[in-house]
Amino acid sequence: MRGDVIAEVGAKVTRPSGAEIIDLGDVTLLPGLIDAHVHLFLHPGAEDLQTVQESVPQRTIMATLAARDDLMAGFTAERDMGTEGAGSADTAVRDAINHGEIPGPRLRISGNAINILGGHEDAIGYNPEQHVLPNATYANNAAELVTVIREQLKEGADFIKIYETGADSLVNGRLSTPFQYTEEELVAAVRDAARTGNRVAVHATGEPGTLYAARAGVESVDHAYQLGDETMRVMREKQIFAVPTFAIAEYFAEHAATPEGGARERQMLELHAREFKRQLAAGVPMAMGSDVGPFPHGTQAREFVLMVKYGMSPLAAIQAGTLNGARLLGWQDKIGALKVGYAADVAAVPGNPLDDITALQKVSFVMKDGAVVRR
Repeated sequence: MRGDVIAEVGAKVTRPSGAEIIDLGDVTLLPGLIDAHVHLFLHPGAEDLQTVQESVPQRTIMATLAARDDLMAGFTAERDMGTEGAGSADTAVRDAINHGEIPGPRLRISGNAINILGGHEDAIGYNPEQHVLPNATYANNAAELVTVIREQLKEGADFIKIYETGADSLVNGRLSTPFQYTEEELVAAVRDAARTGNRVAVHATGEPGTLYAARAGVESVDHAYQLGDETMRVMREKQIFAVPTFAIAEYFAEHAATPEGGARERQMLELHAREFKRQLAAGVPMAMGSDVGPFPHGTQAREFVLMVKYGMSPLAAIQAGTLNGARLLGWQDKIGALKVGYAADVAAVPGNPLDDITALQKVSFVMKDGAVVRR
């Protein structure tokens, strides 16, 4: 590599005199891994309480530590899917990483996500007289969506995150989840973001919200627990990514507050796993995203293991967290492959992950932009 880009790739390469040689032994070299759904401003614990009790400066410090942990685990690029009530604080984290002031992945950030009054991320279940703030910014119609989008872009967002469905429940084995925005409202959001070259991603678990989002032309449908046939067709046709987020579902199932809650989470995970096979068979594009934050940062390579467990080939799972992730982040000509002219983002793992995908949980070497950050 020369500077921060890859100069040559192959069994034999030209080495300038004085070049540093790094012999990593019997490892597999991969492009830096890409997690398309993270929450740098969250950590394990009661999510609704941490966002109420912890100040934004405190949470920003925690976010810098989370970014470092993710980088050390081999994730050299990420999409931060909402600060959960910390406003545009992720702008400062992204910029500090870009300026070399703190270690972390290259980031696409969304600032605060967008939600309706009484929606999935509203502060429900508290004494109304306390006026507890939501974890997302309110927008209740198309005009308000446009206003909030413009404010977020002004404050530094790279893309827009919208909550489109929730709360979720299982009814006779089917997912039931109310939509939050109509198709027309989402079209208005996508159109206004596109005006400045930006895109919209949605939290959406089931119908009809997922179909509204796909028809509106979002960049990804995150979680995607249950997609109808028409939704899958549109996503395949428009190359809209599903981001499954199995790791967070498994974590919630294993760390539920009550046995009943654990049983519900396991049911939801089982439904998601069945539906994932249908989505793969239908040719829905997949990008790796773990929803890390509510579970410990730096451990999210578990998502690759679960994608394989639930039906993906190891190669397809790796592509979901490299090539496809790069496409979703809009950096397909810069990262996601070990290719001449691409950024020198490299991760090394023991053995062959095509034979044992758990190798991705054992990253031993990380380089970002040609600089060694772990060895």
